[in-house]
Amino acid sequence: MNIRRIIGGAAIGALGIASLAGCAQPGGSPEPEYTSTVDQEAGEDATTLSLWTFVELHGEFYENMAKVWNEENPDKQVKIDVSVMPYDDMHNKLQLALNSGQGVPDVVDIEVSKFPGFTQGEPALVDLTEAAAPYVDDIVKARLDLYSKDGALYGLDMHVGTTVAYYNTELLESADIDYTTIKTWDDFKAAGVAYKEATGKEFGTADTSAMWQEAVLLGQLGGDYADADGNPTVDSPEVAEALALLKDLQDSGAEGTIAGGQPDTEEAYGAINNGDFAAFIMPSWFMSRFTSYMPDLAGKIAVAPVPVMDGAEFATVGGGGTGTAVPSAGENSDLAAEYAAFAKLSYEGNVMVWEKLGFDPLNTEVWADEAVTHNPDNEFVKYFVNNPFDAFNAVKDSIGLLQSQTTPAYPAINNNFTTVTLNEVFENGTPIEDALKQAQSDLENELG
Repeated sequence: MNIRRIIGGAAIGALGIASLAGCAQPGGSPEPEYTSTVDQEAGEDATTLSLWTFVELHGEFYENMAKVWNEENPDKQVKIDVSVMPYDDMHNKLQLALNSGQGVPDVVDIEVSKFPGFTQGEPALVDLTEAAAPYVDDIVKARLDLYSKDGALYGLDMHVGTTVAYYNTELLESADIDYTTIKTWDDFKAAGVAYKEATGKEFGTADTSAMWQEAVLLGQLGGDYADADGNPTVDSPEVAEALALLKDLQDSGAEGTIAGGQPDTEEAYGAINNGDFAAFIMPSWFMSRFTSYMPDLAGKIAVAPVPVMDGAEFATVGGGGTGTAVPSAGENSDLAAEYAAFAKLSYEGNVMVWEKLGFDPLNTEVWADEAVTHNPDNEFVKYFVNNPFDAFNAVKDSIGLLQSQTTPAYPAINNNFTTVTLNEVFENGTPIEDALKQAQSDLENELG
């Protein structure tokens, strides 16, 4: 396969750095009006596929992948007509279109926290299982399961979102701490306590507006936020144990709350850049935040597997996401499904995902290709102390999924924890048992 043909030249030249294309909770600012700058090289007989997204850089990705598709499929070329809309507007408009069966796009991005709402009852989306079949042997299974229901696949993600640990090696070395020795949560705590004693600063972050660390711990514990029927079980022993471990880290001085409530906020970027914290448990897409918002830390940040506990069910979990779907009412749903699977799952598409978006690709064939992953000209390879794929490959076969994330209850659970429960535990000192009991009661009342 000619890698230079795939990742070089006009096919991806217009695709900029993904400083705003990560998959945390989306902000409220509307995207600018989208203006295409990509020559998709579509012939006169190409089929136009309408595509809705809430991220401009996703639109550029799909157009560039249309160029690659058209080169490889001259008999069924496509022209992607991108519409970029504000996050809430797009999802609301999509729901109305699917309900009526009128005005649906051929392809659409659905943010992961919104996705369960579109698979309730009989989904108005195409089952992508057949379209994905040529690629699935190389795809991280948990990221397919995230968008599956009753054995049918309805969405294709942009990345795995492997949750990893980021360490400021310059700060750690000043406290005589070697990040490579941190393997377990006990190691993490010991390093955090030693760092606090040496510097007077917190090591990691006790997050109140995101659940990245809780998700990893629940995955390792084999727990979840909901039962098999999708009913909230946030007062379970596993959730309590996860929060107890994090609270112990805070009480020991190994973690402290951060401005903005989690590392992925504008306020937090400043604190991280200033050296106020030295360790961050975040999904892989957080790499783009470092390169975009914290350039002064280039050459100082290492990427490592997250700490694990004995008997862990999984080493880590994926975090965030955007599921690309194909509405079944679309006039060109078969072609749209085939193109979407190619764009999101193929080797070519996943090389582009890494090279230009800085996301860990779904297709692990790319993870093993050092010509791509260790390219010395790649901005992410240049920025970090070590190669990020060393951390990804270390956990490749142990990336789990919280099944609750596929249920309609999950948005309410996430909202409750990130606006109330975590603040009660980490800011107000409410006993964990009391906070979880209240959260369970609130969710049962909300969801009925």
